[in-house]
Amino acid sequence: MSTFEELGLKPEIVKALTELGYESPTEIQEKAVPQVIASNQDLKAFAQTGTGKTAAFSLPILQKIDLNSKEVQAIILSPTRELAIQIARNIEEFSKHMKGFRVAAVYGGSDINGQIRTLNKGVQIVVGTPGRTVDLIKRRKLRLDSVQWLVLDEADEMLNMGFKDELDKVLEVTPDTKQTLLFSATFPKEVDRIARNYMTDPAQIDAGKRNSGTDQVTHEYYVVTDRNRYPALKRIADINPDIYGIIFCRTRRETQEVADKLIQDGYSADSLHGELSQAQRDAVMRKFRSKTVQILVATDVAARGLDVDSLTHVINYKLPDQIESYTHRSGRTGRAGSTGISIAIVSPGERRKLGPIERIIGKKFVQMQVPDGKEILKKQLLKLIDKVKDTEVNESQIGEHLPAILEKLEDLDREELIKKFVSLEFNSFLKYYANAGDLNDLSRSNSRDRDRGERGDRGDRGDSRGKRRDDENMSRFFINIGRKDKLNPARLIGLINDQKISKNIEIGQIEILDTFSFFELDKNFTQETLAAFTRDSNIEFEGRGVNVEITEKKRAGNRGGGGGRRRSSGGGRDHRGGGGGGDRKKKSFDRDRGNKDSGGGFQKKFGRDRSNSGNRRSKD
Repeated sequence: MSTFEELGLKPEIVKALTELGYESPTEIQEKAVPQVIASNQDLKAFAQTGTGKTAAFSLPILQKIDLNSKEVQAIILSPTRELAIQIARNIEEFSKHMKGFRVAAVYGGSDINGQIRTLNKGVQIVVGTPGRTVDLIKRRKLRLDSVQWLVLDEADEMLNMGFKDELDKVLEVTPDTKQTLLFSATFPKEVDRIARNYMTDPAQIDAGKRNSGTDQVTHEYYVVTDRNRYPALKRIADINPDIYGIIFCRTRRETQEVADKLIQDGYSADSLHGELSQAQRDAVMRKFRSKTVQILVATDVAARGLDVDSLTHVINYKLPDQIESYTHRSGRTGRAGSTGISIAIVSPGERRKLGPIERIIGKKFVQMQVPDGKEILKKQLLKLIDKVKDTEVNESQIGEHLPAILEKLEDLDREELIKKFVSLEFNSFLKYYANAGDLNDLSRSNSRDRDRGERGDRGDRGDSRGKRRDDENMSRFFINIGRKDKLNPARLIGLINDQKISKNIEIGQIEILDTFSFFELDKNFTQETLAAFTRDSNIEFEGRGVNVEITEKKRAGNRGGGGGRRRSSGGGRDHRGGGGGGDRKKKSFDRDRGNKDSGGGFQKKFGRDRSNSGNRRSKD
């Protein structure tokens, strides 16, 4: 294995790499860097996801860049905003000791005027998405007539996303003498077509077997009926209490729905898809990288460019439409020398799709059995015990209370004390899995029974059928926003959490109506909640001022009659202004009961790892 010095890189770059913890080049870097430094020949390079492609094309460009010129000398195109930002960030890290060097990332979903100001200051490298790059070219704010290098990163995905016309327009304004570098994790026929159309006699580098998966990843699959896909997902998460992974869905709608269910069921989850603004995407990724969020539910496109090396699992909630996309998905784990697991949840009819994927990745899937309740309980209990054993005791604070505690517990022997402790933590969990069915049994009748048994939440994590908890320890609040304001349970939780009322506050029933909503919080924090929402008169949600008031708790059984959809003859009353007394709000609620979008009787902890204010529901 060579060193970065032996690749011919200047000392400033090597110093930055050393400070970043890079010890030696990867295979793709070892092959590509000397090639680009020594030659102006076009290059197409294959390397699996997570093997250091960004450094492979950016390091030799940094080596040859003219720091005395403020003209754009390299344009790097990537399919997504996240990937463009990540590439630019990496280049900044690699070049931090190169005085006079500047790089700019340009992408949609962000202020174009700010990007124009950055370009006007002079930059040597631009990293951009195709759409925003073309927009800047049309505005004559981005000139590429001095470009020496054009990099097409994840070229296959740019074609899949329909960027062929944009690629053509960028090529039109770049010099014929430029060096074109094409990097991809997969090489379907479309990528070879790019090479024929956009490149001249390119050299070729392969690092690893084409379109194959990394050796660090194990591939598993579970077979369940369609209706049990989500219950199976929950069991997979429960049997892996330390899971830190990405769940891939096909569509934005499915992504948001799965994320919302996981959040409502008490999991530390969030979503990433194309309907989020850049600020929302950044917030989600900050939480995910810091492990405040353990499970990220994402679309294929949104997950491109995620630079997270320690993922334990990638879960395919549904297999991708294109076989090559599986390689991209599974490549999110097993990175930087670590191992990972890629899981596919398939219906009986989808098993045939695994064969073509196995031929592409050069590996066999291992069929696994969906764990039963007994297995999950054992794993969770032992995890809890390990956590207790590893907990540090603060003697200075606990010591003075210990005599009183021991006096209260003196009638309990060791075994009885352990049983009570475990029951306190796990009674609800035990109840949920007590009669859990076998999800591996694919017979139709058992499938219906299992679905009824697992449709709800996990014990104290709620009941997604909206069953009401009769809890006199909860206060009920009115809030003047609802479904028409794009409010859902996850976003309401985020809004409450943003007010920083308490780290240990619990939330009960959530009821989302068309123009207003109700939620329940721990009665001990009633005044703190009202104060939090009134001390800042500028609190807004989707451009509307937020008003929160205490309201009368709805009496058990007073459900407005029946469970069908109900609407008032006058179309219901709109409390957008927050006016009127509690009685009028209560009557309006009774009439509009059938329209509620209930979050169920969820009992969540705020201030820990369940903050999901970045969640947004897809519009498609």
